[in-house]
Amino acid sequence: MAKLVFGMNQSLDGYVDHDKFVPPPALFRHFIEEAKAQTGSIYGRKIYEIMRYWDDEQPGWDAPEREFAAAWRKQPKWVASRTLQSAGPNATLVAGDLGDAIRKLKAEHDGEIEVAGPVLAQSLTALGLIDEYRIYLHPVVLGSGNPYFAGPRPPLRLTGHDVIAGDVIRLTYVPA
Repeated sequence: MAKLVFGMNQSLDGYVDHDKFVPPPALFRHFIEEAKAQTGSIYGRKIYEIMRYWDDEQPGWDAPEREFAAAWRKQPKWVASRTLQSAGPNATLVAGDLGDAIRKLKAEHDGEIEVAGPVLAQSLTALGLIDEYRIYLHPVVLGSGNPYFAGPRPPLRLTGHDVIAGDVIRLTYVPA
């Protein structure tokens, strides 16, 4: 059975913002290795549309960016959206009841499936489906944006912490 993992970069004041966090090279290398090892990813519509950037080769990409794009393109993606009519390469729209669809994905796969996007993560948290939360804590204060926890924070238990890149700490939690 697959494990659902929600992990995102977060500011000290609890916000996530893809425009404000450019990962340093060591952290980007970490994300490349994670993408290579993941069974797949589940996206909400907004974050999926942002991540579609990696579908097409971009001028000026360096070797790590090309490596990440290759890993991202290779893995299956599932997109939870009520408004999208189609999904890009190697991506499938999640149809019907979200909880049933995700339970089925977990049962049919092994390894880690990334959950991307705080709103989707909140829905899956409410359904009791997220197995692990990874907060990549950056020493910045944003003051606004989307919170990592889009709703009430679930009861959690810290299971690990480590420095990933310079001043970025990964905090790993599981539901308590």
